[in-house]
Amino acid sequence: MIRETWYQFVDFLRTFGALTFFFFRLLINIPGILTKRSGLVVKQVYNAGALSLVIIMVCGFFVGGVLGLQGFANLSKFNAEDSVGTFAAFSLLKELGPVITALLFAGRAGTALASEIGLMKATDQLSAMEMMAINPVRRVLVPRFLGGMISMPMLAAIFSVVGLFGAHIVAVDLLGVDRGAFWQQMQSTLDPSDVYEGILKSFVFGIVASLLAVWEGYNAIPTAEGVSRATTRTVVITAIAVLILDFMITALFI
Repeated sequence: MIRETWYQFVDFLRTFGALTFFFFRLLINIPGILTKRSGLVVKQVYNAGALSLVIIMVCGFFVGGVLGLQGFANLSKFNAEDSVGTFAAFSLLKELGPVITALLFAGRAGTALASEIGLMKATDQLSAMEMMAINPVRRVLVPRFLGGMISMPMLAAIFSVVGLFGAHIVAVDLLGVDRGAFWQQMQSTLDPSDVYEGILKSFVFGIVASLLAVWEGYNAIPTAEGVSRATTRTVVITAIAVLILDFMITALFI
């Protein structure tokens, strides 16, 4: 038992070291892509970000609506239902916006990246690029990594804005909370550090989700089963990493 645990720990350290080295390989190739092939990055921002807008906006609206319902139901017990806007803003900007967006991003864009790169490896497209003296890391992986990293903060911001709109619809238009109090208390209570915390989380989650997606796809076993396993691991590992990092960043700000 002890030996197996030790072997698993050593294997984890090896994987983490390889992932770190892979991350630095991506960083080294970023300047060349931004200066010479920026069109590839724009295309991947569209694939990872614009194509995820529908699910982000729908989920954001209903999450905000639920926050409006829950906030009104609980705050009305203390005659503080006018603070529903503050409750929704804190929840969305600091926690739910970045976290849920990252999980949705992993389920939609992350799996697409991992399966696409894994399929390219299974069909020897990456090997063909190497034979033609084309660096697949620079040509394939870096644009997709940058596309996800850039898209994630923007998607988190859209999720939070739509969520606040949903909370406003439920609390003000359906439950009768005063419109002025809803927004005035939110503006007077929120601190810039609360917004900065959400921005930092979304940026870090974007890096982690994109990195894990391209890593799993690039290291997938070149078979149909290997690609499917890589896609599954992308979602599972990203979800775990996001929740752990969310705790760490929250503890750092507190």
